[in-house]
Amino acid sequence: MKVLVLGSGVIGTTTAYFLARAGAEVTVIDRQSGPAMETSFANAGQVSPGYSTPWAAPGIPLKALKWLFQKHAPLSLRPDGSLFQLRWLISMLSQCNGADYATNKERMMRLSNYSRDVLRQLRADTGLSYEERQGGTLQLFRTQAQLDAAQQDIAVLRDCGVPFELLSREELAGVEPGLADALPRLAGGLRLPDDETGDCHLFSTRLAAMAEAAGVRFEWGQDIAALDVQGGRVQGAWVQAASGLDKGQPLRHVAADRVVLALGVQSRALLQPLGMDLPVYPVKGYSLTLPLIDAARAPVSTVLDESYKVAITRFDQRIRVGGMAGLVGYDLSLDERRRQTLEMVVQDLFPGGDVSKAQFWTGLRPMTPDSTPVVGACPTAGLFLNTGHGTLGWTMACGSAQLVTDLVMGHEPAIEHHDLAWQRYNPSTRRARKHGVTTGVTGASSGLAQGAL
Repeated sequence: MKVLVLGSGVIGTTTAYFLARAGAEVTVIDRQSGPAMETSFANAGQVSPGYSTPWAAPGIPLKALKWLFQKHAPLSLRPDGSLFQLRWLISMLSQCNGADYATNKERMMRLSNYSRDVLRQLRADTGLSYEERQGGTLQLFRTQAQLDAAQQDIAVLRDCGVPFELLSREELAGVEPGLADALPRLAGGLRLPDDETGDCHLFSTRLAAMAEAAGVRFEWGQDIAALDVQGGRVQGAWVQAASGLDKGQPLRHVAADRVVLALGVQSRALLQPLGMDLPVYPVKGYSLTLPLIDAARAPVSTVLDESYKVAITRFDQRIRVGGMAGLVGYDLSLDERRRQTLEMVVQDLFPGGDVSKAQFWTGLRPMTPDSTPVVGACPTAGLFLNTGHGTLGWTMACGSAQLVTDLVMGHEPAIEHHDLAWQRYNPSTRRARKHGVTTGVTGASSGLAQGAL
């Protein structure tokens, strides 16, 4: 079976590897010169199932309104001139209630926990190394109000069986000794010992090499112009050289029996000609990567500052500081105000890196209104989606890859998956849910998955 994977970020690369391992003949197309060169390049470095939380949560609309007027706010909003941005915002805000939050949280936790297990098995099977650490994640609270509000999250963690530790101010330094000087400014913390960290770009690069050794063909520097769909079935894709001597040459057809779309924020544009309105919006994030100069004043693993929504992650000889959420369209310009926020947070908590030599980066996370990725079959036969992972791309990458591989190869997935597919955004599906017709939705999704094979 010939399978074409469009995109070679951490999602596309893991998908290609798992498909090849399952026996497929895999070709990967990407416009960049190597794997994980865009959104996956310099992310926060977290594999954090425990923090798989929907943006759309009770209380978020009021918080977001306050953030818009703060200097070091975790959220920025600028109209991009599109109706799509407005519709996406309305959809997200409409789900800021307890019922939708619980539904979306369960979906995210289900996929994230599964992905963590698949990643661990991958590491055990291959010996893959990527500056990984299994030191957990520590969420820091600067105020008593934040500490009190954490009880809601703790209840969810307890219901999902996720191990956690609620720490007082005095206990924080026992987990992260580098916080000793910052303790007077902190109220406490929530630690998730099962979360992991590492360099996502290094992970993707090394996994791509393993995939290539397993027979995967990577075609770099290729723009994807359109999907080739005939008679309701995908036949491949039309591509064109993005650079070099071949740039400007006529479109070239790449044939395939199945196509997996893993293009992040670029996925929506390819689906629109097929009549699919995929609600994946680019959420802009930033990071700093600092050389390590004082290990005693650096994190042991990952620390998340709840006030600023900034994560600080320890690599071997570097510190990665990542965060922010900008709803500003497809703008990739570097905003110095965001750099100032990242610098402020890391210097306040862990001044063990050389800020003067920091590398400043930005990327666009593919986010759905319900924060749950879109993984599964499409109405177009032979076409599968693996996109929309938002801030949890690496956290969910291995699980999503194994899930979509099972669907492509006609195997029964290990987890419930029907509510992860595109059909949850289909108007008829939403109407059925609204009127309590749930059995038909599941059945329709199952039938579609089988029909796409």
